[in-house]
Amino acid sequence: MHDLDSQPSVRSFLRPAEQVMGLERLGSLHASRLSFVRSLVRQMARQRWQVSCSRFDLDDNGHGTAIYRVQTPHERYHEVIFSQPLSDEARSDRVIAEAWDVTFGLVEGDVDESLLEQMAANVPLQEAGRQHPRLLVLSRANRSLRNFSHFTQALAQGRQPDPAWLTKVGYLYRTTAVYGNGKFGIADFARLQDSPDFKRPFSVQMLAVYLLRHFSIAQVEHIARVQAPQTAVALNPELSRYLGIGNSTGLGMAPFLINHPKLIQQWVYCREQALGLAVDQAPSDADRRRLITLTRRALEHLRQTVTEDTEQGERNAATVAALPEVVIWLEQVPLDPDLWQQLLAWGERTLPLEAQELINTLLIELYPLQIDALEDHMGSDERMELVPDMPLVRLKQLIETHYDWTLAEDYDAPDACYWFWYRSAEKEEPRLGVRYTEPGQEKEMPLAMAPRVRKAHEALSRFLEEHPRALVVEFLMVNPSHKAIVRRIQGMTETPYGEIRANLWHRDMKPMHLLRTKLSFFGASRFDPKSDRWVRITLFQGAPLVEELNAEPSNLADFDDWSFPLEPSVHGMPMTGGLAVQQG
Repeated sequence: MHDLDSQPSVRSFLRPAEQVMGLERLGSLHASRLSFVRSLVRQMARQRWQVSCSRFDLDDNGHGTAIYRVQTPHERYHEVIFSQPLSDEARSDRVIAEAWDVTFGLVEGDVDESLLEQMAANVPLQEAGRQHPRLLVLSRANRSLRNFSHFTQALAQGRQPDPAWLTKVGYLYRTTAVYGNGKFGIADFARLQDSPDFKRPFSVQMLAVYLLRHFSIAQVEHIARVQAPQTAVALNPELSRYLGIGNSTGLGMAPFLINHPKLIQQWVYCREQALGLAVDQAPSDADRRRLITLTRRALEHLRQTVTEDTEQGERNAATVAALPEVVIWLEQVPLDPDLWQQLLAWGERTLPLEAQELINTLLIELYPLQIDALEDHMGSDERMELVPDMPLVRLKQLIETHYDWTLAEDYDAPDACYWFWYRSAEKEEPRLGVRYTEPGQEKEMPLAMAPRVRKAHEALSRFLEEHPRALVVEFLMVNPSHKAIVRRIQGMTETPYGEIRANLWHRDMKPMHLLRTKLSFFGASRFDPKSDRWVRITLFQGAPLVEELNAEPSNLADFDDWSFPLEPSVHGMPMTGGLAVQQG
């Protein structure tokens, strides 16, 4: 558990929860320097984690086993990757798939032949296997076939692939699930709670994905060498850096945001603290020039971002159209100690939501010395205790003060109860159904907090009419179905950023906003919805390479300037802001 009082203090600026926790604004967030991919790379660079390949047994088609060793100052880990043939008919990004191009697991400690044999028999089976308890992460991925073929052919012919291929689809592999926290027999979350390497949320999963990125480069170079040993070349470092790892994500991610409200409180609170710390700074002219540079880079990144989704395309275009106005504003408004507060106030009046949140993200980027300490406060003790001896009238006051946003809506209106959430019979994955029209309502998941709070408020108000001095326990003895929501209300009154302020039943509710909220904290870029219920994104695009992390950095800050990467010129310098790192 992290003590909020121990975090850096914000003197003047902290946005209210009613503004921050609206679903549409949350669905407009961008990855920031506090995102998990960014904080992991900083940690790896700062602590000089060493990554090496201990086995690379691939055949001419790139199938076989690869093992990567990661040595931290505290522990050793190994990622074991199995690459196998996969027919086109079996290739699917759906969670019900049963075979993949690669499967892999990240293991604590060493991998002897006995463990390797056990993993080879089970990791490729994923959920169906008997996974070893020393596995920290279990995952799988499929190739982007067109990119993979283009890259191997180009390298075999002695030339570099066209960077535009990565601008369109920024990866060679995309994961379809990255499991941690005790699923399917792997190590439980408690194993990492005191780990100096992985105490931050999802950091161990992000490491597993980062190592897959390194393997994808090594694999295409290997296949190219096999195809044409006389002419094959290695992938240009600028292109390698521009290469990310994709991810396909559906509604399975949405319940996490609802079921872990105290953790979401910490994520959003730390981001708002970071924004507050940035706005609190009296900007220098160098700060202003830096923000202009970052704004232009983000503009070009969004201009290069490809999506087939009409709505997301329109949102990207609106942001691109708005950012030149931001540059003009920054160039013309006089330098002033409260310049950043002026900028945010002007942006709220002038800019679309995604552009507003982009400017917030870029402001956070300006002040690493003040902000980066927050990355150690992204975790939370998620326990919530029921307070049975609380006066019931006090509980009513808590709802009317902290959950007042739940009380105004009529949840029986057709539009207000349009959707229901349930689990599929196939893989126990969350799904959305249309209430009173589609089957499955009897298996509804209690994800919509707003109507639950409203119903509890109505029930306890009636109870108080007859029992004005009642305690919570007396109400719950008569109304036991409200126990879980009462515990949540009592536990969340000091965590204003923990609840998404939306009716998740409403016809206008867009589940894509839920997915983007979580993915932004992971560090996702190139947000590309494929429907209203699943999306493809890219992780680690622009991030330093393993070889650069292993080398002695000329400047640690060079490792951290890779947000909003741009398509590189293979024959020139990278356009990502510059990783001036000596090659080892």
